[in-house]
Amino acid sequence: MSHESGTRTTVAADAPSDRPPSVDVLARSLSGTGLPHPVLVDIARAAIAAGEPDSAAHRAALFRRTLLTPVVNATGVLLHTNLGRAPVAHAQNARAQTVEFDLTTGERGSRQRAVGQLFARLCGAETAMVVNNNAAAVLLVVAALAEGREVAVSRGESVEIGGAFRVPEVMEQSGARLVDVGTTNRTRLADYRRAMARPGADIAMVLKVHPSNYRIEGFVEDTPVTQLAELDVPVVADIGSGLLDANVPWLPGAPPAWLADEPAAAQTIAAGAALVTFSADKLLGGPQAGIIAGNAALVARCASHPLARALRPGGLVLAALQDLALAYLGREVTERVPFWRMVAVSVAELEARARAVVEQVGAVGGADAMRVVATDALPGAGSAPGVTMASFGVELDGDHLAALRAHATPVIARVRDDRTVLDLRSVDPSDDATLVDALRALA
Repeated sequence: MSHESGTRTTVAADAPSDRPPSVDVLARSLSGTGLPHPVLVDIARAAIAAGEPDSAAHRAALFRRTLLTPVVNATGVLLHTNLGRAPVAHAQNARAQTVEFDLTTGERGSRQRAVGQLFARLCGAETAMVVNNNAAAVLLVVAALAEGREVAVSRGESVEIGGAFRVPEVMEQSGARLVDVGTTNRTRLADYRRAMARPGADIAMVLKVHPSNYRIEGFVEDTPVTQLAELDVPVVADIGSGLLDANVPWLPGAPPAWLADEPAAAQTIAAGAALVTFSADKLLGGPQAGIIAGNAALVARCASHPLARALRPGGLVLAALQDLALAYLGREVTERVPFWRMVAVSVAELEARARAVVEQVGAVGGADAMRVVATDALPGAGSAPGVTMASFGVELDGDHLAALRAHATPVIARVRDDRTVLDLRSVDPSDDATLVDALRALA
């Protein structure tokens, strides 16, 4: 409505306007999300451009869900690759540390010395070094020891693992040439000898690869490291999952049955492997890294290769690995390494926790909608393929995965036969209260 006064025209203050809000005003209205203002400006601008300024808050919530977010892993997969594999707690003061400084001489020191000497001790090796993951460890070893030459690999071990990591492609990138030995299901020592004796052979090393995430059963045969060590070239064993010692001396009692066929660093080196490589964020229970351990001269060749600088870890990872190694050496693994704490918890304790969760939540959707169930947990991340460990959890009728993920602290569960299962072996006891809150919210 307009009012005329002489020659002046004014518009009433309450007249409707089709003009969108300013980007800055809309962005500031989202400050409660905790996102930085520049990000909120981008979100506000996108909402306005779409003609949906009211969608800005929803867009901000969706953006936050794209960021790294702490979750409760109730899948029963202890080393869940999509959830960061081994859960690690590490903190350090914002101070300089001796990453490459020798306190004795006051000169530049080795980035590898501190952690390398500890893992050498744990593996029974002459020395060890660290790179940023196990794929990098294999790449570096092959490049340093066999560039321009041949590497013998059993056809049954020329594998592809997660993330499209293929042994033949690693060979290609390293500059070495792959020589297939034996057959997919059976490879004998004589097959390696035949490959080495063929005309023009130039085999620099034998690479033995742990299949990791699959298993071949039936009419099979492989060549153990003890036999491969009889050959006239170094044997490098990629044991993958990072079990340090098959005797598992950090756990009370006998080693868990599910580890029976898992290769271990100490025993593989004792059997004659010149080098072993393995992941730090699987059965070792640490941050993402790759360990190369074994013969000092061969490790030195790896450390001096140009790729070593590109693949080296930073001080934060080295500090976390040092803490981890000291926990193993001090026999404090179940107290300080979350993965092995999850492994060590008894089935009876898991059942008691599951019953406590059900009792605290009460019935959701009916008296029989939620129940305590026995489950089978998995080591995960390609460790001990095909084996499980007994566990307990909570089961709900229907698929509630999306609702659980939408909880304030997201809960990641699994569905089987249209039933949602929350397995407690992969849940820290301190997170049981979060499970109770998330399950109550389903009501």
